[in-house]
Formats: sequence, structure tokens, C-alpha cells
Amino acid sequence: MVDHNDANLNDPNLSRVNLAGASLAGADLSRVNLFRTDLSRANLSGADLSRANLSRTNLSGASLVGADLSRADLSRANLSGANLSGADLSRADLSRANLRGANLSGADLTETILEGAHYDKSTLLGDALRFYR
Repeated sequence: MVDHNDANLNDPNLSRVNLAGASLAGADLSRVNLFRTDLSRANLSGADLSRANLSRTNLSGASLVGADLSRADLSRANLSGANLSGADLSRADLSRANLRGANLSGADLTETILEGAHYDKSTLLGDALRFYR
């Protein structure tokens, strides 16, 4: 397993990289291009992904507990089974994202775009939608 805890990975382009299972807890990935990157099962707890391009990225089974995803582009991202509890998703774009089985309890969805997002009865929303506008 790749361990980059608390790393500053501000390379502007990490698109199409395989980081499946990587440990990136607390890493600074703000404004990074992660288009179509494989982050499945990665530990991104507490990571700063604000304004990052995560469009079409595979985040299935990833831990994003308490992560900052504010203003991130997660359009068409695969977040199935991901743990986003307590994450900041304010003003993020989750249009057409796969949220099936994701845990969004306690997440901030203020002004989040959820148009066409896919979810099912296994998606844990908790109080998250009370912030959705």
C-alpha cells in the first residue's frame, strides 16, 4: 500500500493515475486534476480536495471521512460504497455521480449540485439533505 499521509501533492495533473488503496489521509490535493484517477479503497480521510477535478474518478469504497471537497468537480464520479461522513461537499458538483451505498451522514451539502446523481436505499443520507438547496 502506498502511504502518503499528510503529503502535499499539489502537482496540477494526476489524471488517470492508479492510486487504488493508497493512504492519503490529511493530504493536500486542493486544485489537483484527478480526472479518471483510480482512488478506489483509498484512505482520503481529512484530505483537502477543495476545487479538485475528480470528474469520472473511481472513489468506490474510499474513506473520505471529514475530507474537504468544497467546490470539487465530482461529476460522474463513482462513489459507490464510499464513506463521506462529515465531509464538506459545499458547492461541489456531484451531477450524475454514483452514490449507491455511500455514507453521507453529517456531510455538508450546502449548494451542492446533485442533478442526475444515482443513489438507492443503501445510501446513508442522515441529516445531509437538510443542507441541500
